[in-house]
Amino acid sequence: MSTKNKVKIFKILLTVVVITLFIAITMYLFPVMKNLSTVKGQVDFKEKVATSGMLGMLSLFGLQVAQIFLIIIPGEPIEILAGMCYGGLWGTVFIMVSAAIISTTIYLLVRKFGRKFVYNFCDEKKVAKIENSKLFQNPKKIELIMLILFLIPGTPKDLLVYVAGLLPIKPIKFILISTFARFPSVITSTLAGEQLAIGDWKMSIILYVAILILVAIIVLIINKFDKDKITRDAIKSIK
Repeated sequence: MSTKNKVKIFKILLTVVVITLFIAITMYLFPVMKNLSTVKGQVDFKEKVATSGMLGMLSLFGLQVAQIFLIIIPGEPIEILAGMCYGGLWGTVFIMVSAAIISTTIYLLVRKFGRKFVYNFCDEKKVAKIENSKLFQNPKKIELIMLILFLIPGTPKDLLVYVAGLLPIKPIKFILISTFARFPSVITSTLAGEQLAIGDWKMSIILYVAILILVAIIVLIINKFDKDKITRDAIKSIK
């Protein structure tokens, strides 16, 4: 069996695992989630999460592994779920530590097996476009580019995790950037999840919008001082 077929089977199995986990977690938590607007419902939800223990954490970690490996699955629902289960602070810590572990693993696999490994999981044309970009091959600018792209919500961060192993960026610097630059996006979702867990839907939406506005302001400031239009060109390259 060819490597490409093996990867296809792996992705199919991973998709099945994701769907199964989502259904299982939903069935497990739904009886108490529907009553989150009441104090009793909130207490019951916390007890349900507490009794799930390590199995609950491993299930959430499994979802995040699948999310990053499959790329097409958005990370926000998992981050919101982490916030609901473990709060804004520990939910964020959990997601960022998990992301660091998974990103490091993928980066090292790419460095060992090369672009063929990347092509098995990512669109070959998109990878080639980034890899052949002079901007992404510039050792003096690559760190700033990665920082900006990971900071901006909505950019294909998981694609960048794969491609980073083909670019002139040092492993430690990439791991630090890909982990901590996710913070605005992750804290947005986990805080929203935390508010959902106490039945405060309005505050959840307000927090989400407020942090997105803050990130937008940061990006606008970066663009204003970005005389070489690095941000604009970098975003064009990953579309």
